[in-house]
Amino acid sequence: DACLDAGLNISGINAEVMPGQWEFQVGPVNAMEVSDQLWIARWLLHRIAEKHNVAVSFDPKPVEGNWNGSGAHINFSTEYLRDAGGKEYIEEICNSLKETHKEDILSYGRGNEKRLTGKNETCNIEDFRYGECDRSASIRIPYVTIQENKGYLEDRRPAANVDPYRAFCCLVESVPRLPENIVETDYVSV
Repeated sequence: DACLDAGLNISGINAEVMPGQWEFQVGPVNAMEVSDQLWIARWLLHRIAEKHNVAVSFDPKPVEGNWNGSGAHINFSTEYLRDAGGKEYIEEICNSLKETHKEDILSYGRGNEKRLTGKNETCNIEDFRYGECDRSASIRIPYVTIQENKGYLEDRRPAANVDPYRAFCCLVESVPRLPENIVETDYVSV
């Protein structure tokens, strides 16, 4: 409620797997706006928790055990992916992210190796996989994207403590805006 009152684009909230773990979603907005709004939402959460003498943790694995850690999954797309898409373009995006995986992980949050173990709906931090509706993949291709061959993808690698500006820099630098065989003028004229 505090986020909505502050004008933030909160699009969902739900309980998660680990006891006391909650998730909230920011967006849809562009990369800069979602980064700004996430920092404000975190600040509000900390201030409200202080009033109730409760601590908030964004640690990727705040409590050891056989349950999911805390991630900051990023649903992302390009204009071309939303409008035209295509299986080849989706694979091109995923393969581009595979090439930069090791560098991206360095920007995806401290202690993320505690969460990305290959268990509890994660891919191992050393590996990169993408898959249809696969919650254990690095990049999940959602059902609606599969059905329509366009839409968005989910990067499941970032930890809850990620600096969103750094994460989005990785995505913007790695993800091709257009398929290899399309030049911008071709797409604009469609």
